[in-house]
Amino acid sequence: MAQKLKVLFIPLDGIGHINSAIGMAQVLIKAGHECWFGVEIQWTNMLANYGIQTCLWPSLPIYKDNTSKSLSENSKEKSVFLMKVLGIVGNRLTPAEKCMASIKRMNQLTIMFGQLFDDNVYRAIHEVQPDIIVTDQIKPLPSVIKSGIPWVMVCASNPLTMLSDHRTPPPHLGLPTNGPKDNWPKLISEIINGINENNSQLNYYKQMTIELLFYGELYPKSQFLNIYDFPLELDYHDIRPLPDNWYRFDNFMRKDISNESFIMPEQLRDKPGKVIYFSFGSICSVDVNNMKRLIAILLKSQNVFIVSKGPLGDEYDLTDNMWGQTSVPQTQVLPLVDLVISHGGNNTITECFYFGKPMIVMPLFGDQFDNAQRVHEKGFGIRLDAYKCSEKELLTTIETLLNDKELNEKMQKISQRIKAENNLTKLPQLFENVVNKYKHK
Repeated sequence: MAQKLKVLFIPLDGIGHINSAIGMAQVLIKAGHECWFGVEIQWTNMLANYGIQTCLWPSLPIYKDNTSKSLSENSKEKSVFLMKVLGIVGNRLTPAEKCMASIKRMNQLTIMFGQLFDDNVYRAIHEVQPDIIVTDQIKPLPSVIKSGIPWVMVCASNPLTMLSDHRTPPPHLGLPTNGPKDNWPKLISEIINGINENNSQLNYYKQMTIELLFYGELYPKSQFLNIYDFPLELDYHDIRPLPDNWYRFDNFMRKDISNESFIMPEQLRDKPGKVIYFSFGSICSVDVNNMKRLIAILLKSQNVFIVSKGPLGDEYDLTDNMWGQTSVPQTQVLPLVDLVISHGGNNTITECFYFGKPMIVMPLFGDQFDNAQRVHEKGFGIRLDAYKCSEKELLTTIETLLNDKELNEKMQKISQRIKAENNLTKLPQLFENVVNKYKHK
């Protein structure tokens, strides 16, 4: 290490994005660098356990029924809010309808809170005085761009989200890469227009003199460095090369720092069958009715299940062939299971590849559709509809994947490669190169 860098992370306020940022911070700290996170107060204790310092800002209020209150410290309430207000789960909309509804609502929230959030980031930059800034945001941050400090854009989701290319499908729609392509330009245009449709938002960026950098693009990109996590075997290298200033990692997975290990629950140990992990994450699991529907189907399986029930897990019961809690230590559970049933969040996808587990992916919103489609078309699992799959379809798919010896051997070989290469350890050198290249400019 040529010098000790001070790195400021500005992650999205969600457990998946925070965990990805922690995974990156761990390798930077190990290399001797100092990591700060600009976050709301509820993350302080968790981050301190990893040796990460925090620059805190107030929780953004959520307006409801003409009143204002913060939901940030109540994960249950926040997950319900996101589900209902963003319109992303709990309905039968198509992926395209969910995409446009989510964009519209995110635009509204950006207009309401964008400048307030950016003011917080501005103060964090001046407090920390970082050598490099790492952002995981869906909107450009004027405070970061105008700071003159090199910044890294992180895509902690399916790479189609940020890395647009005419050879790959539009993001968030779950379209096959080998399907009809005539409609792709029109769909891309509709998504871009949806992102840029609000003049108030564009006027704010115009005042910050940065709008020309991003208008006409799906999401912000850095001229310094852009990184994302997606397993090599799942990535789109067979369709498009990586542009300059882009780098792929197999995962941003954080390393467990506890001295505890997950032990197979006693009630499942002597039961016959294979072990399956079922998780819809902290947001998708909030649709309790659908969780109950799927639990009722899985009761009829001859296998046993470890269930991450989600923030509303106390509102439904599990069956005799299941054990679960509102939250389980996923990276400790995955080595013990034979199959994963998931919503297709990016962290879960990359962790399944790290541990070599085939998947049933049942997407509900956003990049989950793209992850599910890519897993399916590359033959690493099967995509099912979370709301429409029948009892027979789900139970048959479980047995098909559990008994696919060739797939399970292939996943184990991928796991061995990922662990052996451990390419996230290259991150500190990338950051050092960026700082050294631009510090005198």
